[in-house]
Amino acid sequence: MDLILVSIGFILCIVGLIGSVLPVLPGPPLGWLGLLFLELTVAIPTNYWLLGITFIIAIGIFLLDYMMPAISTKKFGGSKAGAIGAVLGLIIGILAPIPFGILIGPFLGAFIGEIVFNKTKGPQALKSALGSFLGFLASTIMKLTISLVFLGIFIGKVLANWSGLF
Repeated sequence: MDLILVSIGFILCIVGLIGSVLPVLPGPPLGWLGLLFLELTVAIPTNYWLLGITFIIAIGIFLLDYMMPAISTKKFGGSKAGAIGAVLGLIIGILAPIPFGILIGPFLGAFIGEIVFNKTKGPQALKSALGSFLGFLASTIMKLTISLVFLGIFIGKVLANWSGLF
């Protein structure tokens, strides 16, 4: 049973890592679920403090992920159309077979959203697109870092308790 829990936990941590860069998957919460599955094994002593602290971090990052692009877009003078455009641009950038689409998409999406739907002039639309892009980038780096930490904790605990698991 422990082997199944460890396997599911590892898969969740990897999917959480992938979810850190894909907007459709909640990266850190999935990584936290991976830690939870690991802690449910008999071979690994349950650390409730670790689970509690990492849970608070995962939920905090999850909430910040939705606020950061909007906050940075507003800080740079953008509108809701720019923020929505950034999200749509990200999705298109992921699906488009172009290099760096995941980076170019949010920027272009915010720019187009400002120009077309908010009728913003070129320089201000560019500034707001930059704000949206920086918010997206900061949010992604934050999620990726936490997901890597969760995966590191997972691997560390598995290696420390290797003999009890296998």
